[in-house]
Amino acid sequence: MASSSSSAGPAPLTGVSLALAAVALALGTFMQVLDSTIANVALPTIAGNLGVASDQGTWVITSFAVANGISVPLTGWLMMRFGVVRTFVVSVALFTLASFLCGIAWNLPSLILFRILQGAVSGPMIPGSQALLIMIFPPDKRSTALGVWSMTTLVAPVLGPILGGWISDNFAWEWIFLINVPVGIACTWICWRFMHNRETPTVARKLNMVSFSLLVFWVGTLQLVLDTGKDADWFNSVHIVILSLLALIGFVAWLIWELNEKNPVVDLSLFKSRNFAFGVIALCAAYAVFFGNNLLMPLWLQTNMGYVATWAGLAAAPSGVVAVFLTPFVAKISNRIDARIMATISLLLFALSFYMRSLYAPDIDFGHLILPMFVMGAAMSAFFTSMITVSFRDVAPHQMPAASGLSNFARITAGSFAASLTTTLWDNYETHALNNISGAMAGGSGGGNSGGAGGVDQVIHQMMQMGLSQAQAVAAITRQVSQQAYLLATVDIFRISSIIIVGLIPLIWLSRKAMANGQVHAAD
Repeated sequence: MASSSSSAGPAPLTGVSLALAAVALALGTFMQVLDSTIANVALPTIAGNLGVASDQGTWVITSFAVANGISVPLTGWLMMRFGVVRTFVVSVALFTLASFLCGIAWNLPSLILFRILQGAVSGPMIPGSQALLIMIFPPDKRSTALGVWSMTTLVAPVLGPILGGWISDNFAWEWIFLINVPVGIACTWICWRFMHNRETPTVARKLNMVSFSLLVFWVGTLQLVLDTGKDADWFNSVHIVILSLLALIGFVAWLIWELNEKNPVVDLSLFKSRNFAFGVIALCAAYAVFFGNNLLMPLWLQTNMGYVATWAGLAAAPSGVVAVFLTPFVAKISNRIDARIMATISLLLFALSFYMRSLYAPDIDFGHLILPMFVMGAAMSAFFTSMITVSFRDVAPHQMPAASGLSNFARITAGSFAASLTTTLWDNYETHALNNISGAMAGGSGGGNSGGAGGVDQVIHQMMQMGLSQAQAVAAITRQVSQQAYLLATVDIFRISSIIIVGLIPLIWLSRKAMANGQVHAAD
């Protein structure tokens, strides 16, 4: 096994330099992850101000996701060709410029163009920050480095909708992007100041254009399927069927080419490591469940429980607060505990949180609503640290950028699948639940049709006696039935999520023992 020590790479930083560089790298990660979610709640405002329909405004999200999905797997090649530090710093600088351009966009086409640029140049930011954090920390502090990285990666999606809604409500939507400018400038300067003389060795290897073209084709096509499939009614649309077939053909062609190429763009040989293979699969599946539920919760609260965007976002806030508070403590004990044990505890806590949410009732108050989020925060504090430790156990220092880029690409793609599938399943489950409720009200499950109908008629009559018109009474009952159906659909997804998370635990134990400080030998 390749040692996880950094002895073969640049020497670790120390003291104030280490602290400043770690903060700057964390901010780089935070900006990129934040920008993947911050614009979501502001889409109606953006579309209205630019004079376009809301469905056209969704391209502000799709364009960023497609460009980012294509650029992330190129991280390994870019950092091998130009160096880890240089690639990351240039990426942050260009991301800052693209954010400024998004903030001054004058119409929808210009905003979409700048969002494509922003997504394309931001690809190396997350894997680059992860690789550099591991590089600048000494081996016995690796768990601390991963803790810093995991906090920003998990907390940013929670804060994104809250911050985006607050900015769009109280300021102009342009500030959603312009706030990146001062942060990006500071991050760029600090990273270059403290790390430019610790650049990694480079290899003058040309980019394989066939492999790159196939990668752009299948990833871009897949992202279009995932981002537009729900609105197009998925495979009932000829457009989606054709795009899906093209994505599949492109992926198979790319896979065959990469496996037979001496200098591949994406180093798929990393999956020969048992830990990397099982670790990345478990990481992606668990993150997909987390991401999908993180999307579902505020959507349910806003559309069915009467919460405004800010309060729906605040309902998720306890998870971020707990994660930030516990992560330093988890990092300290991670050096002494097998990462597989930490990962198992984290997954069990995720499962418990989802199960607690599956018990939600129609009249639940805010206090009981957020209780599972405290458990979620405890799970988040150990999740990334343990999963990455397991996955990267056998990764040599010179392979770290490629491994980070590949694992993050898989994780982001899994998140895209989750975002599309969760909302689709939610609507399908709601339809099924609505049919069941309507059947019961109509007396379909015993009692006869007239009895059921009579009960509904009696309720309508009572509501009319209270001053409502017949139309108002019917509308009120319909609204109540719909809310009940969505509640049933929501708790069903939470319950299924809990089962899926528990089912991932055996994957962790198919890998070999891994310690956050790297003190593990091949015999383990």
